[in-house]
Amino acid sequence: MALSKASLKSKIVANLQAQGFTTTGQHAYAAKMAEAIANAVIDEITSNGQVVVTSGSSSGTYKIT
Repeated sequence: MALSKASLKSKIVANLQAQGFTTTGQHAYAAKMAEAIANAVIDEITSNGQVVVTSGSSSGTYKIT
């Protein structure tokens, strides 16, 4: 499964809406905030994330891309 900023943003927006946040309109910044959070999370994971495989012929540490 590939990481997707757009997919994460839509999930954050949907969860905010479920909690009663207004995500549309001239003064609604929840969707912009969701996009900023999604971008930061995906960037952090792809920059610094690692997977550790502890056994088998593929054992080792691999960077998340």
